[in-house]
Amino acid sequence: MKKLLFAATCMLITMTVYAFAEGGDPAKGKEKSMACAACHGADGNSPTPIWPSLAGQHAPYIEKQLKDFLAGARKNEQMSAMASVLTQDDIPHVAAYYASQSIRPGAARKELVKTGEKLYRAGDSKSGIAACMGCHGPAGKGNMPAGFPSLHGQQATYTATQLKTYKSGDRSNDLNSVMRLIAARMTDSQMEAVADYIQGLY
Repeated sequence: MKKLLFAATCMLITMTVYAFAEGGDPAKGKEKSMACAACHGADGNSPTPIWPSLAGQHAPYIEKQLKDFLAGARKNEQMSAMASVLTQDDIPHVAAYYASQSIRPGAARKELVKTGEKLYRAGDSKSGIAACMGCHGPAGKGNMPAGFPSLHGQQATYTATQLKTYKSGDRSNDLNSVMRLIAARMTDSQMEAVADYIQGLY
């Protein structure tokens, strides 16, 4: 029954239509993103583990996060302040710029690969944890039409932190509560393992 409910939820999300502007200009976005470089890197590859790499991320997903920060649907004082300097016209350009960049390969710790890979590809039926691959794809490239972000190469520290904030409810801008439902069933060690695996996923 749980698997059927999860599958139905994924189908509903896939059918969701996003009202985001299209056709952002990467050149304009590069100019507007200069203030973002300190945390996210000039090319979208973050130099700091606590901040996400944005290179290669789907433009509609980046747009949604920026708009959620502005609206207070996703809470982070620093990001809300940074997003506030962007106009509604700027956001698609910034998103297009980062989407046009290539994420640099990361690496997973050998001791966490087995556990992380199992969780990512098969989940944990005993705990009711769905496989990450079901929404984010076998190579971690996500599903843009459904709104599922690309994960491969993402900073492990950042990913683990986001899973914890979903579990605590501090982050609640996921579609149909899917990430909160999954994270609620995960232990900290499982979060660390799958986040580390994702960092080295290509």
